[in-house]
Amino acid sequence: MKTFNRVFTVIVFLFLYIPMIVLAVASFNAGTDIAVWKGFTFAQYGALFRDGVLLPLLANSVIVAVIASLVATVLGTMAAIGIRAMSGRMRRITMAVTNIPLTNPEIVTGVSLALLFAFAGQMMKLNNVLGFTTLLIAHITFNLPYVILSVMPKLGQLDPNLLDAALDLGCTPVQAFFKVIIHEIMPGILSGALMAFTMSLDDFVISPAEDLRAVHAALPCDPPCDGRDESRAGRR
Repeated sequence: MKTFNRVFTVIVFLFLYIPMIVLAVASFNAGTDIAVWKGFTFAQYGALFRDGVLLPLLANSVIVAVIASLVATVLGTMAAIGIRAMSGRMRRITMAVTNIPLTNPEIVTGVSLALLFAFAGQMMKLNNVLGFTTLLIAHITFNLPYVILSVMPKLGQLDPNLLDAALDLGCTPVQAFFKVIIHEIMPGILSGALMAFTMSLDDFVISPAEDLRAVHAALPCDPPCDGRDESRAGRR
């Protein structure tokens, strides 16, 4: 049985990683056909780093992913500790609400948040409320459940006597958390942060809904727009 499990695990990992390896190798192919090798080249990467449109978009994606994952990690860890301290029934209700962003289709989450931000902007009489800030808030929102679900199991494995022992030895509750508790749950925090960063960097469906100007900046006009087209559109 152990041999079967190992073989099955290897097959699953091969199924997951072989396409990525093929794409990585094909990125150095001088030809345009992924199935035909025509020589080794860095031309595609040279064109990438000379692209004045793609690089700012890539930088924005990385910036949003880093900030969103850091904020979601802090808030998610705090939320997990608070949920762990709740009673059984309240904890189950809170976890059910927490899991909603995981079960919702991304398009539903994106449109719902966009409508919420638009309504808030209208109430506060703000124009063009959708932008980088709303995009960041949206990414933090759907990253929180991943952090909470990563930290909760480590809190469940935590010896409840550790906190009491730290307090008996003279630590304040804050010192006990930073000197004892956080080291015990650090693997869950790190895995939640990595998951949040990956999901934020991978997301595309939610992002256009929260920053419509980014879509207009990223997509070329067909046919190409010039000043006359824009002026005619304004007169209409």
